[in-house]
Amino acid sequence: MPERTLTLCELNRATLARQMLLDRETLPVLDAVGRLVGLQAQVPSLPFVGLWTRLQDFRRDDLAGLMRERLVVRATLMRATLHLMTAAADYLLLRPTLQPALTRSLQSIAGRRMQGLDVDELVATVHEFFAREPRAFVELSATLSELLPDRDPSALAYAVRTHLPLVQVPSANSTWGYSGRIPFTPAESWLGKPLATSQDPRHLFLRYLAAFGPAGVMDFQAWSGLTRTKGAIEALKPELRSFRDERGNEMLDLPDAPLPPGDAPAPVRFVPDYDNLILSHSDRTRVISDEYRPRIFLSAARVRATFLVDGFVRGAWKIEKSRRAATLVIEPFEPLADEDRAALTGEGERLLRFVADGAETVEVRFAQ
Repeated sequence: MPERTLTLCELNRATLARQMLLDRETLPVLDAVGRLVGLQAQVPSLPFVGLWTRLQDFRRDDLAGLMRERLVVRATLMRATLHLMTAAADYLLLRPTLQPALTRSLQSIAGRRMQGLDVDELVATVHEFFAREPRAFVELSATLSELLPDRDPSALAYAVRTHLPLVQVPSANSTWGYSGRIPFTPAESWLGKPLATSQDPRHLFLRYLAAFGPAGVMDFQAWSGLTRTKGAIEALKPELRSFRDERGNEMLDLPDAPLPPGDAPAPVRFVPDYDNLILSHSDRTRVISDEYRPRIFLSAARVRATFLVDGFVRGAWKIEKSRRAATLVIEPFEPLADEDRAALTGEGERLLRFVADGAETVEVRFAQ
């Protein structure tokens, strides 16, 4: 039986605590990436901003160095999108668990174009292409056209992305980890270890709760892209706490996970584009109201950078750069109190110095 009903603010504060957004923490960067079960990395710079807003004294090379040392990898993972994930502790273990979701993504996007294709044979052939030396995907097009001239090369490339475990090779000297045309290489050769074989989702669900709970089965499926997980999760219930949200939905949680009070202080925070804080629940009202979702989730699957006031999304932001200056443009979705504008200005100036450390002048500007 559920212990009690959690209010919306309690769900919000619990999620922020696990996402390291109530207080900047002093974790080693590798541990922080693991605690978050990966960071959205559609754009190479975004995980750096995501960690800056969560950790004390974070520096770009703290993360870039982990990539060069092969302790953190950038690869196609949850929802068939690029993520950063710890290599040994998470990627090798969890990548096979996510394969059914990646297969489903391929069927959804390129199903008709894949009819009659032996995907396993394609993957085995292309594996040799990447194993010889790291290569960018643009170099694969000619090979695919020669191999299967009657097939759509973009669909074939997507099949490779979702079925061949590849990781991106970081730039040798970039403080953002990657630059230019990014090459891929097989994960097992890059890491020197084999991937796990199990696709059991239970371990992944427990990791999800630690980073995003309390949450329901539908929330987990929205984050992971997996379906038909209810039976496996049911088997875990004797080990978990059970709650209800204010809409009556079941919320599962780890026994020792933090549950701060709903009025715990939540400082202003700048969250980057595509951040998993915004994307990892079926019901996202714990961080963003339904009213504001259309202003954040744009066409072509774009997700804008947001800022939090009192724990909830209150607007969007972007940085405009010129040769010598950088401006943070803050777009509130509602009137802000003077103290909140002052807090956003101070935090925004610190963000600018992190992102645009070479700029001679920085400015924070509020849009109308």
